[in-house]
Amino acid sequence: MSLLPQTDIDVITKRLNRPPNPVEEGCFLNLWSEHCSYRSSAKHLRTFPTEGDCVIIGPGDDAAIVRLKDDLVLAIGMESHNHPSYVDPYNGAATGVGGIVRDILSMGAHPIALMDLLYFGMPDQPKNVYLFEHVIEGIAGYGNCIGIPVVRGETCFDSAYSGNPLVNVVCVGLAHQKDVVTATAQVAGNALILMGSTTGRDGLGGASFASRDLSEESESEDRSSVQIGDPFTEKLLIEAVLEAIEAGYVFACRDLGAAGLVGASAEMGAKGDLGLHLNLDKVRLRESGMTPYEILIAESQERMVLEVDPADAGAVLAIAEKYDLNASVIGEFTDDGQYMVELEGEVVVDLPITFLSGGAPAFESEPEMPEERAVEEEIPEIKDDSKTRVLKLLASPNIASREWIYRQYDHEVQIRTVMKPGDDAGVLRIDDETALALSCGCNPAHITLDPYNGAAGSVLENAMNLACKGASPVALVNCLNFGDPEDPLIYW
Repeated sequence: MSLLPQTDIDVITKRLNRPPNPVEEGCFLNLWSEHCSYRSSAKHLRTFPTEGDCVIIGPGDDAAIVRLKDDLVLAIGMESHNHPSYVDPYNGAATGVGGIVRDILSMGAHPIALMDLLYFGMPDQPKNVYLFEHVIEGIAGYGNCIGIPVVRGETCFDSAYSGNPLVNVVCVGLAHQKDVVTATAQVAGNALILMGSTTGRDGLGGASFASRDLSEESESEDRSSVQIGDPFTEKLLIEAVLEAIEAGYVFACRDLGAAGLVGASAEMGAKGDLGLHLNLDKVRLRESGMTPYEILIAESQERMVLEVDPADAGAVLAIAEKYDLNASVIGEFTDDGQYMVELEGEVVVDLPITFLSGGAPAFESEPEMPEERAVEEEIPEIKDDSKTRVLKLLASPNIASREWIYRQYDHEVQIRTVMKPGDDAGVLRIDDETALALSCGCNPAHITLDPYNGAAGSVLENAMNLACKGASPVALVNCLNFGDPEDPLIYW
């Protein structure tokens, strides 16, 4: 039985003049998920103001690129790892850090700072405390090992997040503009190199998993959808990829995140209006007997794909060997517009590449404004004296000190940090004349009650945090965490 909706099956069959085979179905299931395709939200996301004097690359790539000064640019990205962090909080949070760091790396930037925005159920429930503690450990364990400081964050508690915490991570990178690369494939005939860890079965179907509702059984049933990270390999990968980019070998680069190899490679080719021929026999595997579906869809961590001139492939493979990383040429870009994959001489996927990546039919729900809820409960009489009331207020987990959290993070590594966590904004030294201020956060209760003004307030809150440090806001990124867009109330 197909996991794809019948309407999608009908669209695919009509375009191909045949039904998709099981491997192709898996590719569509992930690349046409809300997580990858923004089927319900792209229309609205296009209304954002995304251009400006300092904007070099706006939305649509792995990260944004903003001019800082002279030839220095910033790469900025933000993403969530919510479902994995519920099923396996340590690894879910750790791989969330690893993924956003590789997004910055794929733009040719050196990661210099992290921020985390965390939303949990109330800590009077043991499960919420368990998720809270292990998510913090995952972020600290991964970020500290790869040597990137966590300079700012936010932690909120509300009963609405019980059973479905939100784990968002921001990464900022620094680069010279000449070293910036994108995920857009450039030249037919160029080679595609897969570099980093070997490919296993971890993280299977992570993109489609991230787009569906969790159930009570998710913690045990969906554990295979959670990736397992290795920060020490990530550190080596950062150095190797930056060395290859700075040497001028890399035409395009992409992190293997959502939808694994098929997601990164198909999106890269589609962005450049190029086809791609992959040979899965060249992919280095950590498990025997892996099927083509598993090789393409698995989201094993610490992997990148790089487009290079075939004449330079040997040099890039030598860089990987120097850092003790796996690397191999697994494909070639073509000018036929097809995404073709073979294993052991058999073609297992043959699809129009822009149909696979970018061809998902959009849908729009009918938004429904919630009825205003009248407050009928009587306000209880408060008998506490003023001192007791103040102490109760300060004891709220949403007001209490966050030092317990950020003291677990290394916020001084790279010796750039001027303002440490616990202030309105983190501040990093760029050079003797320039500093970078970073802020993050929102008021979830305000957004729930009044989405429009609550979201506007989020922008204002962060702008004020920066102003308090004497900084001028130049750019913002967002990571919007919503429930099922087919629910009219959520779509509203």
